[in-house]
Amino acid sequence: MRLKKHSQFILVILVLLTVCTTFADEKEGKVDKIFSRWNNPDTPGCALAIIKDGEVIYKRGYGMANLENNVPITPQSVFYIGSVSKQFVTMCVALLAQEEKLSLDDNVREYIPELPDYGTPITIRHLIHHTSGIRDYLTLEDIAGIPFGYYHEEDALDLIVRQKELNFHPGDEYLYSNSGYFLLAVIIQRASGKTLRQYAEEKIFKPLGMKNSRFHDNYTELIENRAAGYFSEGERKFTNFISTFDCVGSGGLFTSVEDLYLWDQNFYHHEVGGKEVFDLMHTVGILNNGIKLEYAFALNIKHYKGLKTVSHGGALGGYKSALFRFPEHKFSVICLSNLSAFNPSPLSYRVAEIYLSDYFKEEKEKPSTIQIVKLTREILENKTGFYIRFESGEKIRVSLKKDGLSITFQNKDYPLAPLNESEFIVQNTPRKITLRFEKRESEKPLLLHVHEVSKRPRTYTSSKVEVPNNTQLSEYQGRFYSEELQVTFEIKLEDDKLRFVHKKASQVHFKPLYMDFFQIGSLRVHFVRNEEKEITGFLLDAGRVKNLRFIKRL
Repeated sequence: MRLKKHSQFILVILVLLTVCTTFADEKEGKVDKIFSRWNNPDTPGCALAIIKDGEVIYKRGYGMANLENNVPITPQSVFYIGSVSKQFVTMCVALLAQEEKLSLDDNVREYIPELPDYGTPITIRHLIHHTSGIRDYLTLEDIAGIPFGYYHEEDALDLIVRQKELNFHPGDEYLYSNSGYFLLAVIIQRASGKTLRQYAEEKIFKPLGMKNSRFHDNYTELIENRAAGYFSEGERKFTNFISTFDCVGSGGLFTSVEDLYLWDQNFYHHEVGGKEVFDLMHTVGILNNGIKLEYAFALNIKHYKGLKTVSHGGALGGYKSALFRFPEHKFSVICLSNLSAFNPSPLSYRVAEIYLSDYFKEEKEKPSTIQIVKLTREILENKTGFYIRFESGEKIRVSLKKDGLSITFQNKDYPLAPLNESEFIVQNTPRKITLRFEKRESEKPLLLHVHEVSKRPRTYTSSKVEVPNNTQLSEYQGRFYSEELQVTFEIKLEDDKLRFVHKKASQVHFKPLYMDFFQIGSLRVHFVRNEEKEITGFLLDAGRVKNLRFIKRL
């Protein structure tokens, strides 16, 4: 009788195991389908690891690590992970703070005295949260036309310390800057006496058993199991990503999904750092105006369909990466790719959908507590027209449509909802943006104040837009020198259009926005004049670099 019951128990266990295995196989099949287009012997692809409750429940490679030598991607393949590296940098900084070798509120110039004195302290904390205002060195190099990878640590530091201005007052705004993390690597070396590579190896990689991870600060070294990076050049056509870039801090880490699993688990067991350090790692930045950011210590703290997420992505040349953690369910997705056109973040969310769909909540829009008022058409018409922010050259337009006012910026239209005669809410935007029209004396132009989360308030002036004619365009020709970049740009008028003449300059022509302001692709150029109305130079705005000054030489 006992034997019979024992046999029945074993049978039940076997049935349950079969059901669980079938269920797991179904999920893995769905995952494989997501990455099927890259699971070929003639394409680059990615390595994937899915983690649940402390275990890797699925891992595999899709596509090829090396097309020339027919080497497939495996979970052991080693990838460059770009900005996902930054969280290892902040961990090193947090450990040094724990060792009392630095303080997060130290002035950066205590460690890097060659950095200019901008009149207000820039702290280590500012660098961590991208609130320092320091210009992005990768963007600066791109503007200068220096081929990627042709500069190294000393060159990058020299470029950063040559910058005479900041993008903004420290702590006023959030603007992603690779310079901040490059400087953190310099601070780590000067505070500890060890390079970032040495310190991370000793304090993080070795204790956690991350044997295939290193900050690659010497491009000549071999990396075992390295996946080569590729650019896409059309259907099933690829070119090599070849670089001598070895600056670390802003990126620089080579690792595998298997090693990143060990790093991911440290966020739960705190073997390296302890709970105090990990509480610090999840502390978000706060702007001077009290607004809290979503960015902590190189970790984005957000929510996805009702669940908390901790994540960061990375990209450089032929590599893309993403590490997403759902801490409440001890679930993570790690996806590393060796293809520039690959986009791991949305794919990682699709993987999470397969395993966590039962826990996701439909994100319903909160009932609006905003009281919308109705304004006469005459009041609305008085607010229409162009508004210009003269310090940056930004131009926005307010138009009257059938349903009310709308605002156009960054080539998109957004409807406006009036709160009263002067205040409006910009609708259908991911961040809350409010507008306030300021009526001045009768003969003075109307002002428009824009308030947006994580940014300083911006003021625009109502203006008539005058575009330079062909004769006036000739005034903008000449040679212009940037002391901060140590390069000269020549501007020429060809076929009634202006363009930069420079070895690596964009061939895109200047698009006039209005008098003295031009758009060139993603760049904005504001020409500056003296009291005699003669052009003396221009200021260039490139997103992560603002107000870069060029002086007219000829």
